[in-house]
Amino acid sequence: MDAADTSPWAVSPKTLADALSLRADPRWLVVAGGTDVYPAQVGRSLARPILDLSAIAALRTIERRTDPGGRVWIRMGAGVRWSALRDAFASPGLQALAQAAAEVGGLQIQNRGTLGGNLCNASPAADGVPALLALGAELELVSARGTRRLPLSDFILGSRRTALEPDELLHAIEIPEPAPDSASCFLKLGHRRYLVISIVMVAAQIELDAQRSIASCRLAVGSCSAVARRLTAIEAALTGLHIDGARAVVERLFDPGADGRDALLDGLSPIDDVRGTAAYRRDAARELVRRALCATIAARSTN
Repeated sequence: MDAADTSPWAVSPKTLADALSLRADPRWLVVAGGTDVYPAQVGRSLARPILDLSAIAALRTIERRTDPGGRVWIRMGAGVRWSALRDAFASPGLQALAQAAAEVGGLQIQNRGTLGGNLCNASPAADGVPALLALGAELELVSARGTRRLPLSDFILGSRRTALEPDELLHAIEIPEPAPDSASCFLKLGHRRYLVISIVMVAAQIELDAQRSIASCRLAVGSCSAVARRLTAIEAALTGLHIDGARAVVERLFDPGADGRDALLDGLSPIDDVRGTAAYRRDAARELVRRALCATIAARSTN
């Protein structure tokens, strides 16, 4: 904005329609909880006016939706706060998201930070991403031009890069309601229990069929590549196994002498940084994947 511009430096619309009208102007810096944006501005003046979405109540809802094909989705507004997610889900199939929500910062951050902000910030260490990948999340993006839908795996393109167009807002995140005989788990490794950026994160979900075999398995790892990754080789190795024999297979896959053990983590590209070396991250990821799978299987196994 130039010196002659008398537009406000911060606006807080009450409706999504008003927010989208403003969003058509690319000068606005979109803020929801502000827990990522404001720390990044420490020591610097704001160069862009703030479009604050926190007053839009419609972005803070959690509800169930049935699509035309009869599939049930859990729909979470992009402005839902982590404290709400932490307390919203009790079923084993959704525990990964509740557990991830409990690991985001401390209580103050959980009470202010939003699910949508975590995704749009696109940090490789974003706590919400592995859990949502494991739960099969899809995103609804809106603009004055209309609405489009993307799988989460197509939304985050790299570190701090998303598929969001300049005039779009993230409206909602949807995950398919897990089958009754399902379980999930989220594990995070950091230098302390809370208020820490992760070294490695892992989320897993399994769903069983009527014969108690694993009908689907989704496994995602964060903080070990520019974007959280699904480990499809492990998913394929477990799909179709009876639940009561699945843990033994996991232990064999991750045995230090197992053939192909290193290939199980193909797709990860950990780096050296102040929190850990690439080699340490890879070893930690392998162990957390084993633990997450064993915990998820144990939640449904009868032996």
